[in-house]
Amino acid sequence: MKLQTYEYAGSELELFADALNWKAYLQKLLRKCFQGEVLEVGAGIGGTTRILCDGSQNRWVCLEPDADMACTLSSLIERGELPACCELIVGTLSNLAPQDKYDSVIYIDVIEHIENDGEELKTAASFLKDYGFLVVLAPAHQWLFSPFDRVIGHFRRYDRKTLSEIVPETLRCVELKYLDSVGLLASLGNKIFLQREMPTRRHIRLWDTRMVLLSRMLDPLLGYRVGKSILGIWKK
Repeated sequence: MKLQTYEYAGSELELFADALNWKAYLQKLLRKCFQGEVLEVGAGIGGTTRILCDGSQNRWVCLEPDADMACTLSSLIERGELPACCELIVGTLSNLAPQDKYDSVIYIDVIEHIENDGEELKTAASFLKDYGFLVVLAPAHQWLFSPFDRVIGHFRRYDRKTLSEIVPETLRCVELKYLDSVGLLASLGNKIFLQREMPTRRHIRLWDTRMVLLSRMLDPLLGYRVGKSILGIWKK
């Protein structure tokens, strides 16, 4: 992937920027992984960084290959709208120094945009410190693949088997579970009936303020066996 020709195909980041309940749900589940030095691959426009990075980290590296999004991130950092520990690297893993090591490398709704996902995670694992975490959140279930996925540049969706297969065997699985059980029904309804290529802000608001809150209650009761997203945590 050449940095100078890379342009992100999706346009959903602005729509999901205000999905604060969803991001707070992730922050609660992943808090233990956000310590020390963190590498956020595909940081986008910083919407997820705002919630997940609480400023207690020693270093939070926002890695973003899209030049326009990187410009937005740079402005946020310069204006102090992201914690002081945040810094920007424009590019992909190939632009990192080989000796760089992190306590966590995270992919939040990113790996599905990368065609060679297995090679990507193999490279990511090489940047982990001993006992460091690899965190992947991705859309779940290929049978849910819809016009929305196609329009925003998804190559695929994952289940426990397909996500596990692309993670290097040198890493030990800590957690692998589905999230957003209520949102699964909404996604299925869109695929079968609406077939919308892009949700509206009203749809996102309804999902975040109603469905996500219900999912936070139902997901643990269902043993995290049902959901439209899959979350995996592995440890080196």
